[in-house]
Amino acid sequence: MYAIIKTGGKQYRVQNDDVLKIEKIEANVGDVITFDEVLAYNDGKLVVGTPFVEGFAVTAEVLEQGKHDKVIIYKYKAKKDYRKKNGHRQPYTMVKITGLGDAKKPAAKKAAKTEEAAPAVAEAKAEVKANLSMKKDELLAIAAEMGIEVSSKATKAEILAAIEA
Repeated sequence: MYAIIKTGGKQYRVQNDDVLKIEKIEANVGDVITFDEVLAYNDGKLVVGTPFVEGFAVTAEVLEQGKHDKVIIYKYKAKKDYRKKNGHRQPYTMVKITGLGDAKKPAAKKAAKTEEAAPAVAEAKAEVKANLSMKKDELLAIAAEMGIEVSSKATKAEILAAIEA
């Protein structure tokens, strides 16, 4: 049995126990994610969706978050003394396909898990995140979550002092 899923603007043919690198997804290592956008699946008979197959989903476990090898971009214009070198490492999420089948069962597990974890995650973010190495916008967002009014023209040190007070 196999399925064709769509994620990150790409399509993948997957089977049980396949390990693949997909475009980065915001998930922690060990999380179970569900791909609802199934274009087709084959279980002895090919079923094609229009555009997606209803009631069918693919579940996967996140194994790793990482970056691909560096790609070098080099620009050069002859006789103009113009050279520009740049590098890029595309982030990815490595997943292992754990199940192909009914969409309702995995979705219920995922929803229950996120409801239980939501309060704990919010508290952890408020306690752990506030430090000077963060961007100013992130500090302002934490202050807004905590209900602290801080001017957008304040420095990072002033925002951090207001959060800690």
